[in-house]
Amino acid sequence: MNSSYRTTPSRSATIPEGIPFIIANELAERFSYYGMRAILIVFMTHYLVDAHGQPDLMSPEAATAYYHLFIAITYLTPFFGALLADGCLGKYRTIILLSLVYCLGHFVLALDITRTGLLVGQSLIALGAGGIKPCVSAHLGDQFSDSNQAKLNSVFSWFYLAINTGAFISMLLVPWLLEHYGAAVAFALPGVLMALATFIFWSGRYRFVHIPAAGFKAIYASLKHTGTTTVIPLLSIYGFIAVFWSLFDQIGSAWVLQAEHLHNQIFGITLLPAQLQAANPLLIMLLTPLFYQWLYPRLNHYWPLTYMNKMTIGLFIAALAFAWITWVQLQIDHGMMLSIAWQLPAYVLLTAAEIMISVTCLEFSYTQAPYAIKSLIMAFYLASVGVGNLLTSLLILYLSIAQALPG
Repeated sequence: MNSSYRTTPSRSATIPEGIPFIIANELAERFSYYGMRAILIVFMTHYLVDAHGQPDLMSPEAATAYYHLFIAITYLTPFFGALLADGCLGKYRTIILLSLVYCLGHFVLALDITRTGLLVGQSLIALGAGGIKPCVSAHLGDQFSDSNQAKLNSVFSWFYLAINTGAFISMLLVPWLLEHYGAAVAFALPGVLMALATFIFWSGRYRFVHIPAAGFKAIYASLKHTGTTTVIPLLSIYGFIAVFWSLFDQIGSAWVLQAEHLHNQIFGITLLPAQLQAANPLLIMLLTPLFYQWLYPRLNHYWPLTYMNKMTIGLFIAALAFAWITWVQLQIDHGMMLSIAWQLPAYVLLTAAEIMISVTCLEFSYTQAPYAIKSLIMAFYLASVGVGNLLTSLLILYLSIAQALPG
């Protein structure tokens, strides 16, 4: 490691000086990821071509299964990034290395809009995006000492706000680019933003605290020491969280496909089916301060809002969201022409559930993680997203095969 890098946090009571670089990096990186993901289902069902430039489209069922399989792999590869970071390279070098792989994946998608380009580009993105994911949040936490630990909550809120700002802008802009300029341009812009994210992160290298890699022996020792007291209890929680993610990520697949059968004007504004996904990050930005500053303090007067209580409430709210979206689908099946606005109540409910589950679980995971394996614990948390999407993908494939069988 470069000897000029700091390896211990300062004792200052202020917010660490490297935090703005991490948050700006996260905003640009999330723009790139969610912008690409927002158009993925539409690209596969409307724009995919073969090597001769002829349409080579996927069926909605195949595209949906592929979409959730991609997300599953993206959220399972964090194990690789976490082991690389905690075992040998450290978080900073792991993030830089895999960010370059990530950039390459975006540009492969932009240059080759065939199934081969899709497979290669998505594989590189899954490795890059998934590999850096547990490291960035853990690296953010590494910047703090006991002197400014009290500011960690607010900084994690800003971190999550950056994620959703990037997602909101990209979910509006990238589908518009796809509609008006085609897939190559639409995939290129996320690649440019990922390159910018990498440059921003590299620019903060002398402002960061670089915690050295603990080594694989330390990882093993920490897992052995804390397995029954920390890791196993966390894994039991993540099992329930996986059910939520299996539902939540259908925003980008089944909900987009449903929106194609709805009237696409809302409050006089014409929206593309993929653009309504931007309601989720916008609602996150609006509702998160409301929850933390108003709702949680008032609920605490009547019922202690522990981490577990928040996540339990969130799961029930998620079920309500899917009850609503199922009702909308029943109206479509009966021939009714509804506005795309009828999806909005489901977005509000699912976003409320996300705040109570995802933000809470992210914070809880970091506070519970042993020092030597913070990235690895983040990877276990992220694996719940992967498992949930893998279940969705396998279920769709099973149903497709069952329908295709004679009799």
